[in-house]
Amino acid sequence: MRRLLTGCLVTLLLLCNTLILFGPLMLFALLKLASSGRLRDYNSRAVMWIAETWSEIDKRIFALCLPTQWDIRGAEGLSRDTSYLVISNHQSWVDIPALMQGLNRRTPFFKFFLKKELIWVPFLGLAWWALDYPFMKRYSKAFLAKHPQLKGEDLKITRAACELFKRQPVTIVNYLEGTRFTPAKHAQQHSSYTWLLKPKAGGVAFVLAAMGEQLDAVLDVTVVYPQAKIPGFWQLISGQVPKVIVDIQTRELDPALWQGDYENDPVFREQVQSWVNQLWTLKDQRISTLRAERG
Repeated sequence: MRRLLTGCLVTLLLLCNTLILFGPLMLFALLKLASSGRLRDYNSRAVMWIAETWSEIDKRIFALCLPTQWDIRGAEGLSRDTSYLVISNHQSWVDIPALMQGLNRRTPFFKFFLKKELIWVPFLGLAWWALDYPFMKRYSKAFLAKHPQLKGEDLKITRAACELFKRQPVTIVNYLEGTRFTPAKHAQQHSSYTWLLKPKAGGVAFVLAAMGEQLDAVLDVTVVYPQAKIPGFWQLISGQVPKVIVDIQTRELDPALWQGDYENDPVFREQVQSWVNQLWTLKDQRISTLRAERG
C-alpha cells in the first residue's frame, strides 16, 4: 500500500508540474514561431529555461518523495557553454530521469534526433521544434534505389536543421544499442559484451556527419542500477529503486570521425565502427567495475 500511495503521489506531482509549465512553453513556442532574429533567440532561450525548470522541479519531486540515491560521478567539469555528444547505454525508461539528474543545468538542455514526420504530432511537435530538437530526414536504401537523384539530400536537410546550433551550444544524446537492453535481446544477439547489446554505428555516424564540427567533446555516460533487476519507471516513482549510478566520462572527439562517407566508403565505415566498439568495450568493463562496488 505504501508503494502504491508513493507512486500515485509522485505521478500526481509530475503531472501537475507538466501541466503548469506546458502552457507557458507553448506560449513562447508560438511567439518563437511568429518572430525572427534576436527576438526569436530570446523566445528560444525562454523555452529552454522552462524545460530546464521542469526538469529541475522533477528532480526536487524525486528528492522529496523517493529514497533513491542518485550517485552522479564525473559531472564536475561540465559546462553549459560547451557542445556535447552524449553516448549512453540504454536499459529502462529510468534512463531519462538519470540523464536529467546528471546533466540538467550542467550542460545545454539535452536533445535527441527525431524523425522529420514527428513535427506534425499535435502540441508535442511544436514543443520539440521550440526546444530545437533536430529533425532528421532519412531515406531508406530501397527508396534511394528508385530515386538515386536524391542521394545525399537527407543529410543536407538534416544539416540545414542543425544550422542554428552554430549560434548556441547543444547536447545531443545517442543510444548506440538502438533499443533497451534485456537479457532476451542479449541472448538473441549473441552479444560479446556482458552488460550491453551490440552497438550500431550508423546512427552516430549520421549525427557526426550532420553536425560533427559543432560538437566539442563526447560525454560517455554509463547508467548502472546496482540492484539485481533493471527497474521500470513505476518501480522508480513508487520508491523501489534504492540507488542509480550515473558515471560521466568526458572524451575527445576525433574530427576524422565525420570526414568521410559512411554509406559508401567501407574503410571509413569500419573506422567509425571500430571507434564505437572500443567505446563499448570500455563501457562494458566500467559497468562490471561499478556493479562490483555493491560488495
